[in-house]
Amino acid sequence: MDWRIRRLGQSVFTVWAVMTLTFVLTRFMPGNPIDYFLVEVGPDLDDPAQAYEMAELYMNINPEDPLYIEYYDYMTAFMQGDLGRSMSMNMPVEEVLAIAIPWTLFVMSWAVFLGFTAGIAIGAVMAYWEGGKFDTALTGYATIITSIPFYVLALVLLTIFAYRLNWFPTGGRQPEGVEPGFNFLYLTGIVHHAMLPVFSMFVTSGMAALTMRGNSIRVLGSDYLRVARLRGLSDPTIAIHYVARNAILPMYTGLMIAIGSMFGGAVVLEEIFVYRGMGWYLIEAVRARDYPLMMGAFTVITIAVVIALLIADLTYGKIDPRAGGENREAF
Repeated sequence: MDWRIRRLGQSVFTVWAVMTLTFVLTRFMPGNPIDYFLVEVGPDLDDPAQAYEMAELYMNINPEDPLYIEYYDYMTAFMQGDLGRSMSMNMPVEEVLAIAIPWTLFVMSWAVFLGFTAGIAIGAVMAYWEGGKFDTALTGYATIITSIPFYVLALVLLTIFAYRLNWFPTGGRQPEGVEPGFNFLYLTGIVHHAMLPVFSMFVTSGMAALTMRGNSIRVLGSDYLRVARLRGLSDPTIAIHYVARNAILPMYTGLMIAIGSMFGGAVVLEEIFVYRGMGWYLIEAVRARDYPLMMGAFTVITIAVVIALLIADLTYGKIDPRAGGENREAF
């Protein structure tokens, strides 16, 4: 069997397994959706029919049906793009996520892009000056900053630059009193609100620099670089076409994992900055016991990570011929 088909099957199985586990845990956990709806009905507790109707409306399942029927109805609705209805916001889950996801992507994509770009550049310089003061200082800094959780730095930045200096807003994702649209005030306002969250993730992304440094050092000792020098190739040509290209290759999978994990990594960050992206809505769903929204958010996070890993697996062979499909079939 072709390895691409095998990887695709593994990805589909992973999504199915996570959705099944989420459904089972949500259905059997204490304080499950049925108990929640029974409490919400209030004066009509003697007649649970209304609670069952609410559960069917919000979660696409009928609690009176056997568990396998409930599971079939839930999966069928998902395949049709229906994730249920948010209990706390009284709107379809897919609409809530459609509103939240672009904001999460805006913040996290800038953080990932800046972190990897700066890490690649700094790591290459550190490798070039290996053992020098510059390399020693930056290696120590990167090691320390990587060990600090990004949410700790986020709290520090929020306290200093938002509450004490008032340079940045203390929360929110867009300026108040400005009409949303493609205008200068609105665009600069959303950038202003996103700067502290982005900087919190960017500053603590020292692992990319350390990885690039290690990769570059290994490449610098390769025999083909000596051959390139003997051929009379210039230093810029060797640095760009030999060192940088081969040192960056192992980081490609890490980049794809970071892209796929953007939604999950934004949960704590968005809660700290009250940035209403998908992470913020997920926390609010947990607080409100909004089971449909929780399940929808978990599903989106899972699918994003699985797709990113699948893309990395399918495209890595194009970037690095040494890891092509022919080699994979041998394993």
